[in-house]
Amino acid sequence: MRMFVLIACSALFLAPAREAASAPPKVHKIAVGGEGGWDYLTVDSASRRLYVSRSNRVAVVDLDKETVVGELAGTPGIHGIAIVPELNKGFTSNGGDSTVTVFDLKTLKATGTIKASGVPDAILYDPASKRVITFNHRTDDATVIDPASDTVVGTIAFNAEPEGAASDGKGHVFVNLRSSSEIAEIDPLTLKVLNRRPLAPGTRPTGLAFDTKTRRLFSTCGNQKMVVMDADKGTVIDAVDIGRGADGCVFDPAKGLAYSSNGGDGTVTAVGEGDAGKFKVVATIPTQASARTIALDPETHRLYLSAASSGPAPAPVAGQPERKGGRNYLPGSFVIIVVGD
Repeated sequence: MRMFVLIACSALFLAPAREAASAPPKVHKIAVGGEGGWDYLTVDSASRRLYVSRSNRVAVVDLDKETVVGELAGTPGIHGIAIVPELNKGFTSNGGDSTVTVFDLKTLKATGTIKASGVPDAILYDPASKRVITFNHRTDDATVIDPASDTVVGTIAFNAEPEGAASDGKGHVFVNLRSSSEIAEIDPLTLKVLNRRPLAPGTRPTGLAFDTKTRRLFSTCGNQKMVVMDADKGTVIDAVDIGRGADGCVFDPAKGLAYSSNGGDGTVTAVGEGDAGKFKVVATIPTQASARTIALDPETHRLYLSAASSGPAPAPVAGQPERKGGRNYLPGSFVIIVVGD
């Protein structure tokens, strides 16, 4: 009887823990406002800042206070932001004039401009090679930059449109090639493409994340698939159904989960490993339509997504063709969606 009571009491204490583990994460919003579009956003966990691309500027959000604390102007057609903490520098990819803006992380003042090629889209800093890399549309290549001297050291050609990229932390960088539905592996020091691997059954990949422990890549694809690939063998391990309009992907090593941001249906899909190495959807988290890009704070495990609210289609203007497709976003409705406690 004493043993029965102990077991019963243990069950009572364990039950809430199981419920908490399966409870959906909390979702709230940080009002940012302002006009213009957006693309990538970048977490600098050490300085507790979030860098948000906004059409022609960078909005800087304090992660703890959840308020806008600064802005970097003069980044036409900005897509992404890369941070180099040891040099106290940031770098933006400006698709509007094919440049990279260099700025001081403390003052948020521009300190230089670097000429790239094409339309610089995704950008990242690879700490192993100590190189900043922009991945350029139209010219279908990458511009490799030495951040210490703010100079271009070379170009890597893909002959396919590059999208999201991820570093393995050991000097190799992986990038989605959207137009050929592949992942390319590059060496930023030798400026060479080491491998190109097909993503089938995934097509038109965008977001990419890397698990340094298992050396697996997670690629979000336009046909509503997250493809899991062995980074060393180049083989596809699994493909999991995700939401519509996925454009971003992050991996949380502490939770062992990959997340896709699905702007088409306003959700985040959390994917984890199940039995026998197969992957499955662990949760589908409602966010907001248009929340297509995503960033992770590895310290708090919170997810951050950019979004705005749609309004009615604009009235036709005499003498101008009728606007078709796309969305008309309400002025001042831009927010950062926060997923997690």
